Amino acid sequence: MKFGETFMEYLHGEQESFLDKFSHVEYKRLKKVLKTCRSLHGAYGADEQEDENSDALSRLCRYESCPLCDKIFFSELMKEASDISGCFSSRVRHLLHLHIATGMQRYVLLLRQCFKNDRQTIAEECRMLIDYVTMNAIAIRKILKKYDKVHSSVNGRDFKRKMQAKHIELLQSPWLIELGAFYLNFNESDEEESCKISCQFSCDLSTTEPVMTLRLPDSMKLECNLTCSICLDTLFNPHALSCGHLFCKSCACSAASVMIFQGLKAASPESKCPICREVSS
Repeated sequence: MKFGETFMEYLHGEQESFLDKFSHVEYKRLKKVLKTCRSLHGAYGADEQEDENSDALSRLCRYESCPLCDKIFFSELMKEASDISGCFSSRVRHLLHLHIATGMQRYVLLLRQCFKNDRQTIAEECRMLIDYVTMNAIAIRKILKKYDKVHSSVNGRDFKRKMQAKHIELLQSPWLIELGAFYLNFNESDEEESCKISCQFSCDLSTTEPVMTLRLPDSMKLECNLTCSICLDTLFNPHALSCGHLFCKSCACSAASVMIFQGLKAASPESKCPICREVSS
């Protein structure tokens, strides 16, 4: 089954009611834009004919750019990636806030659990959010690869760098790491749910450099180093800066010259990441 069919099946499958609330990559529409471009260049054909047309495409798109595609394709994809990143981060933030609430909010949540145990519901939402971000990330990667193939260019690869600079690269989101750690902590869930968790996320703390691994649906792996770059120990009470780099909260506060109880919100707006030196919060 081609990815386009797999993606449409995912959008209209068992999670359809959940996905209706979120933005997603318009993979089919973006693919049509590229097909239109190929037909205008006289090089439109089946996938197996693409390699035969590569020389013609290279000559036709010798400037590695196509105004027709660029105007629609990249602006649309940037908006979709930004919307997906925003939807994902806001939902994960809400989910974690419920779990780590303190004071009166914590008391109310504990009281609520006396009447309704929603651990399995939360674990299921975690799984759906992980599927949501990974499937859309794969869709973006594949459509950019297709763009570069059609135009014999590296504009798709350059676009990924722009996404990283704007902090909307989905698989580099610190919220994905937070969600993965949160998901793994649901070890009291039922056996079936635990199996689903271990199939997607795993964590190895026994190696010299502890890592968390996310297995993507297309057999790729995403690994996150869990070592703090300041104290060189395993991350404790981790905090992600806006640039995506992770530190222990105490280390991040120390680097920003604020007290731990004040938190990074009290840091100067000019504070920079100790690694990339980008102004971060």
